[in-house]
Amino acid sequence: MPTTDHIILDQHRKPEGLGDHIAFGFVKFLRFIADTFFAKRYGHRAVVLETVAAVPGMVGGLLQHLKAIRRIRDDEGWIRTLLDEAENERMHLMTFIEIAKPTLFERIVIMVVQAIFYNCYFFLYLFAPRTAHRVVGYFEEEAVISYTQYLEGIDAGRHENVAAPQIAIDYWNLPANARLREVVIAVRADEAGHRDVNHDFADQLGRKPRAQTA
Repeated sequence: MPTTDHIILDQHRKPEGLGDHIAFGFVKFLRFIADTFFAKRYGHRAVVLETVAAVPGMVGGLLQHLKAIRRIRDDEGWIRTLLDEAENERMHLMTFIEIAKPTLFERIVIMVVQAIFYNCYFFLYLFAPRTAHRVVGYFEEEAVISYTQYLEGIDAGRHENVAAPQIAIDYWNLPANARLREVVIAVRADEAGHRDVNHDFADQLGRKPRAQTA
């Protein structure tokens, strides 16, 4: 069963340089929007935000794939890591759709948000991949905070600790009687891992001249 023993919940990367500050400010703006529209409705917040979180890995994987074949070089494991991240975030979305049961309006919001974010992120990664990975790193920092608050709400009885959907039990190999609490712990651990990977990728792009452009 997933635990928090191997992750640092309050880890934050201090912005350095213009790109980092832009990334941090953009993510804080997204956080403000999420707080305004969803407040403490964490299940519904997760549905909308996970549809955004599932985009960067696929975009990054695509552009890193094209870069590798264009330059005829090894990708150093970046493609698989990014595609796995996209798949993992998609499973988060599928899980919370089962839990939150989004309304028709929220499903429309998902489509609109995804369309806008995909195009914006595609061009950001194309021209500023380091900033793009930093955006994801900061986005995942906020995700860890949100899921920690969600978990606290479950423990305090503010959110019903419903049974985990079967898709989550199968994906994370949870016990058959797992509840929402175990799902949130598993998702939070995933987000912490994506946080660290993307901050590391941003650091590597800052050190490697060959990787400055996609």
